[in-house]
Amino acid sequence: MMRLMLAAATGIGLGAGGAYAVAAMRDAPPVAQVSYVEQAQIAPARLVIGLDLSRSNPLIADPAFAAKVAARIAGVVTKLGFRSEVHVRTLGSYDASSNDFYYDTVISTRARPEAVAAEIRKLIAGTPLLVKSGKWHAQERTNILAFLDNVSQSIGCAGMPTTIILASDGIEDSEYAHLASAKSHLPLPQGKPFAGCAGFEILGLGQGTHSPRETVRLRQDWADWAKAAGFQRFQGLNDW
Repeated sequence: MMRLMLAAATGIGLGAGGAYAVAAMRDAPPVAQVSYVEQAQIAPARLVIGLDLSRSNPLIADPAFAAKVAARIAGVVTKLGFRSEVHVRTLGSYDASSNDFYYDTVISTRARPEAVAAEIRKLIAGTPLLVKSGKWHAQERTNILAFLDNVSQSIGCAGMPTTIILASDGIEDSEYAHLASAKSHLPLPQGKPFAGCAGFEILGLGQGTHSPRETVRLRQDWADWAKAAGFQRFQGLNDW
């Protein structure tokens, strides 16, 4: 499924209005390679990547921003050691049929980190093209908390250090909260569903609001939630 998505993104970019994104992918610096010996010495880790396809998220419509997010996440993937897990999912609406894309792999000599990073980079940078072509659909709601709950149940944090990275504006819009309103706040989780998880990151927090004040508000809300959920570290970036 990943390769089909990459082929679709590239084909659309060459045949329609995706020239900017294609150029960004073509002109980006090559993904750094790590030697076999160095890779074998890195402890395995788990990386979960969530791509927010809700309409509020600039990732689905801004090729330059998508390319920037793609480059940062690819840089994380290149640093993974052998036996590390990489999981990619989309999120937005709560119904499963809206987010049936998945990509799972384990870093190995046959799936080296630089090769996996390159594929993921193309996929994320091609997100606006995939949405424009109808391969992926822009979604009306933003169920981040429900997505995270599913991750905690289906993937979890056991066995190796786990980091969750969301390419999202962080504006939860669901039955739990409507964070577009300054009066709304995330409900704190029951228990610590992510106890032991190494980190939680949101890339693009507050993007599209054009408001530093809103970004700070959203960051504080998510920081409080992440701490209560059991994450050891939280980072919410509007830009970098």
